[in-house]
Amino acid sequence: MTDLFAYTDGACSGNPGPGGWGVLMLARSGEAVVKERTLQGGESLTTNNRMELMAAISALEALSRPTKITLVTDSAYVKNGITEWLAGWKRKGWKTSTNKPVKNDDLWRRLDAARATHDVTWEWIKGHAGHAENERADELARAGMAPFKPGAKVAAP
Repeated sequence: MTDLFAYTDGACSGNPGPGGWGVLMLARSGEAVVKERTLQGGESLTTNNRMELMAAISALEALSRPTKITLVTDSAYVKNGITEWLAGWKRKGWKTSTNKPVKNDDLWRRLDAARATHDVTWEWIKGHAGHAENERADELARAGMAPFKPGAKVAAP
């Protein structure tokens, strides 16, 4: 049996500032990796939380059919938002418990839609703690951010 994992991370240089997101997707049979795919992207002016959300969204939107997947994030914001807060926000018309508009509701709505067709298990891990797959996702996020940093050299087409 093959299990699918998506390790996601976001990065920002300044908050707000240039940012990037990265995804390391691994199909595993037991401990063996049988397939690997990476995704990355970025924006010129964003926040770390938006990039963390974009990593999770991009992982789920990359799946072409309903899939059972474990999404691993070092963002408590993403993990708690999707597993604990989202239902209440939707019930309250996208308002927080203090009746304020939900920040990043455009991306929360997109994440909610992206997960709807999949069987997602959400896991949180501590970031920058030597977890190899999380470190790779962080490298991808930083690479996604690189073209948007001031003075970045953009390759000619």
